[in-house]
Amino acid sequence: MTNNQIEENKGNILIVDDTPENLQVLSATLCDRGYKVRGVINGKMAIRAARSGCPDLILLDIKMPDMDGYEVCTQLKEDPKTSEIPVIFISALDEVLDKLTAFQVGGVDYVTKPFHVAEVLARIEHQLTIQRLKKQLLDRNKELQEEIIERKKAEEAAAAASLAKSQFVANMSHELRTPLNAILGFTQVMSRDSLLSHENLENLRIINRSGQHLLELINDVLDLSKIEAGIIGLDQRSFDLYQLLDTLEEMFQIKAETKKMQLRFSVEANVPQYIKTDEKKLRVCLINLLGNAMKFTHDGGRIWLRVSVENNQQQPAESESHLNYTFVDPLLILFEVEDTGIGIAAAEIDTLFDAFVQTQAGRKAADGTGLGLTITKKYVQIMGGDIWVKSVLGEGTSFKFNIRVFAAISSEITVATFQRAIGLEADQPVYRILAVDDNQENRLLLVKMLQPIGFEVREAENGYQAVEIWESWQPHLIWLDTRMPVMDGFETVRQIRAKEKQTQRRTVIIALTASTFEERKGEIIAAGCDDFVRKPFQEQILFDKMACYLGVRYLYQELPRLPVGALRRYCVNEKPDSFFGGLLAQMPQSWVKELHDAANDVNEELAIQLVDRIWESHPTLAEALKDLLADYRLDKIMDLTQSSLK
Repeated sequence: MTNNQIEENKGNILIVDDTPENLQVLSATLCDRGYKVRGVINGKMAIRAARSGCPDLILLDIKMPDMDGYEVCTQLKEDPKTSEIPVIFISALDEVLDKLTAFQVGGVDYVTKPFHVAEVLARIEHQLTIQRLKKQLLDRNKELQEEIIERKKAEEAAAAASLAKSQFVANMSHELRTPLNAILGFTQVMSRDSLLSHENLENLRIINRSGQHLLELINDVLDLSKIEAGIIGLDQRSFDLYQLLDTLEEMFQIKAETKKMQLRFSVEANVPQYIKTDEKKLRVCLINLLGNAMKFTHDGGRIWLRVSVENNQQQPAESESHLNYTFVDPLLILFEVEDTGIGIAAAEIDTLFDAFVQTQAGRKAADGTGLGLTITKKYVQIMGGDIWVKSVLGEGTSFKFNIRVFAAISSEITVATFQRAIGLEADQPVYRILAVDDNQENRLLLVKMLQPIGFEVREAENGYQAVEIWESWQPHLIWLDTRMPVMDGFETVRQIRAKEKQTQRRTVIIALTASTFEERKGEIIAAGCDDFVRKPFQEQILFDKMACYLGVRYLYQELPRLPVGALRRYCVNEKPDSFFGGLLAQMPQSWVKELHDAANDVNEELAIQLVDRIWESHPTLAEALKDLLADYRLDKIMDLTQSSLK
């Protein structure tokens, strides 16, 4: 046998035959064809050779002294070490019964003597091919089993990570929302002070509204995993778009004034005041973009928000006059936030919306998490739109996004309450309320909210105290924090409910939770609570819950309403040239010339000074020119003054 034949070994074959001539013929033929062959002359030697050498295939004679081929094959198949070796019987026996016996003891094929070499080779190759495929299948199956094991480990690790993340989110939710509850709650308590000036009262309202926005942003950050999992849905409701813009401008205006920035909101007249989409997500998108513009624009810069209807879609500006109109076709509303800030490098645009990615300027500012634009893009897509950005480094940035909305009517809008509970009606029992919370500020907040109204309030800082006070005082209602040391809210309510079975009296228990998870609702109710309220809460929610469960009746104070039309102050209806023509004709030519030159030189500061000079003597013209300046329409002023000078 040559070295090439050894290197090209096609398989190891054991030949068992008590006739040496048969062994020699088969061995020589198979060796020439590239097989490695070993021959033995009886059954015992065959079994030892098979166990020690583990051949790929056995050619087995049947009629042999001491132990025939059937017995040899039976013993080989009983041994786990040799049971998988294929056995081809080669025998002069040609009866059907002989062949059936060969297959019954485990043979895979049968060749009758005298044999044809080509037939033997074909049957050997066929069985070895089957063995090779079987081995490949077993190897692949082993690989798959290993992959399954690894995948199971990965799934277990992912589950552990998910649990850790959920615990982190729960902890962060509690830690962030608990102090925010005190901030928002005490602004409500302070706003009850009748000695507060109108300015301080308005400041408190701004703090409260800003806190509400902060709360929603916190919730959005905590819900990022839900966004990535695609389980955040679209909560479409009808709302007043102009009111939303009003609150946003109010929120950002103070900071803009501090940085001496010009903040301008402009809405085209065909944008409907009442729309139907996800108000919360739209608010978050606008806050993120306006906040970034404010952050990356230098003092004295300009920021403006423009709102328009795309594709020349027309919609009545006054929805009230079209109450019978059915708004079935969606509108594409385009929002643009533009600034004169530091801009974004072209290389950073592609990764701008990736999670936790910040621009170089953002990293220098050391402010933010890098999630704002990611959440904004996801929300815009959920609302059926897209977002784009254009920026020139050192000159400014423009973000544009559109969303799909439906026009709505004012009757669909839930009107905010304009009254506040200030006391209890006469001829009612003295309601005993127990406030249970380990946080002293939150207990104090409940006391200051409820006592001035006329409720009798006691405090407990953990579950043990709550159970003791319940036994001795029998409160009508318990506001119960769910997360406390010593004894948490769940165990507290379980113990109270168990004791109530003996007293036959039932106390209303409403949980106060800082959790953001909906699944906690079922857990809270299952523990025995009648209801739950999430922190931070509005005082009106507390009063409404007590009215629902105890039948409490309140005395109310009417609150001032916004003046009619106040929410439409963003709509800029450009006045016709004829309006300016008559007024400019009354002005001194020298002043008109100065204003024209200032506009031509793009000297906005000088133009503002010139307009301020005529404010007292010509207020109508001054106000109209100020509107143009606020919209950066120096080109319009230049055309008007040029026409007046002719």
